[in-house]
Amino acid sequence: MAGMSDSVPIRFPYRNLNKELEVEMTDDPHFRIDLNSSPNSPSASSSSPSSRVPNGNANLSSPIHAGSKDFSFITLVLSCTVAAGVQFGWALQLSLLTPYIQTLGIEHAFSSFIWLCGPITGLVVQPCVGIWSDKCTSKYGRRRPFILAGALMISLAVIIIGFSADIGYLLGDTKEHCSTFKGTRTRAAFVFVIGFWMLDLANNTVQGPARALLADLSGPDQHNSSNAIFCSWMAVGNILGFSAGASGSWHRLFPFLESRACCEACANLKAAFLVAVVFLLFCTVVTVFFAKEVPLRLPADQPTSLSDSAPLLDGSTQKGFQHSKSKADASIVPNDNRNIAENGYEWVSNSKLANSNDNNAQNEVFSDGPGAVLVNLLTSLRHLPPAMHSVLIVMALSWLSWFPFFLFDTDWMGREVYHGDPKGNASEIKLYDQGVREGAFGLLLNSVVLGISSFFIQPMCQRIGSRLVWAMSNYTVFACMGVTAIISLVSVTEFSQGIEHVFGGGGAIKSAALVVFALLGFPLALQLS
Repeated sequence: MAGMSDSVPIRFPYRNLNKELEVEMTDDPHFRIDLNSSPNSPSASSSSPSSRVPNGNANLSSPIHAGSKDFSFITLVLSCTVAAGVQFGWALQLSLLTPYIQTLGIEHAFSSFIWLCGPITGLVVQPCVGIWSDKCTSKYGRRRPFILAGALMISLAVIIIGFSADIGYLLGDTKEHCSTFKGTRTRAAFVFVIGFWMLDLANNTVQGPARALLADLSGPDQHNSSNAIFCSWMAVGNILGFSAGASGSWHRLFPFLESRACCEACANLKAAFLVAVVFLLFCTVVTVFFAKEVPLRLPADQPTSLSDSAPLLDGSTQKGFQHSKSKADASIVPNDNRNIAENGYEWVSNSKLANSNDNNAQNEVFSDGPGAVLVNLLTSLRHLPPAMHSVLIVMALSWLSWFPFFLFDTDWMGREVYHGDPKGNASEIKLYDQGVREGAFGLLLNSVVLGISSFFIQPMCQRIGSRLVWAMSNYTVFACMGVTAIISLVSVTEFSQGIEHVFGGGGAIKSAALVVFALLGFPLALQLS
């Protein structure tokens, strides 16, 4: 070991992609590499620790040569356009669905329970979809099948939501015209809830694989730019979605969407969601076309359920690198004896590894059912550094403040800033709808700030430190949430005192509310990065 550097980098091709994983092997190694040759053989002596498999195409007993280039910037940009399509629908969901469900007769307080599906499905679906996509052997790749399936589910869900009033009407809800009926439409509400839960399930199905796809395609020097690209597409989707939600003219462009069960506000939502379907499908097609994946191929004798450590070094790469059943396989195993060859690694034969591999096979089996995934996720918390627990607690408390904002932001504008009521008289309904559209405009400003902030996060972290930037974002959330309470108190108090200029929301109060919406874009950019 004399004369060796403290660490020697080697590269392994990341399975399923034309990428490489760099592993630092220290002078106190824990791994051995078997290339079915002795240290004195030509192949052993000619393969330096820093050599690589050429494009992933190589016999594992051959030397490792230079790797491939990163994907182009344009390819990365086009490969994550689906993020904009998903966020378009998500923006409409945030801005319009809480007000809309109240028009179906569901009480204001109960509407928050419907939103529980988001955290529940996110807790279960995203980890499972992540594991399943890691092991997917579809001929279309690992991520794209889940992205396409999720996009189709989103399209179906938003159509069900948009036409829930009409479906309820056909199933036996009241035949009274929607402009005069103020009661509960039970069947329409039931259909709406089904579509709503489907939508959250589909959103969580797409989001994880979409992020993983971009991470797969980006090289080590592209991670920061890839994250900025993804956040930018999210901002574009949010801007377009909140713009669509702020517009009250969709029903004029598509007048045939109005019916006895679906008046102006309902037809507006219905048309906006149909536009969202078209936009999402377009973005999905672009992503599926430009994100080039090669199928993951596993040998017949390898378990399809692998441990969470197996996907990194086992499996195939983009150019056909895969497990071989021959004795020329290269294996990496723990080196407890720490006997090292001259180049820092011990060259061993496969016969020495056979028993070890057989004994470890059972340890590599990993159940990927939802229950097992959740148990594995929770038990892994024990292995986190102590400081990480404090970070997770702060994150949990932060989301505790974010979700009421997401659920009731536009409803808050309609009720407490504009003093409208979705179940009131015609004047109150009009004020409420105006407030909802103004709230959607505030969310549009929020998305603009989010998109701009995503490009400044890294420079700020480099200049003042990531810890201080993170603390600033949390204090910004605290201040803005406190200001919303002050705005509500002032607005409701002045309105109850009969100050006429406050009716419909005073100019100063409306401006303050929009400023709060916009400022929250900065901490949200850090929350999502």
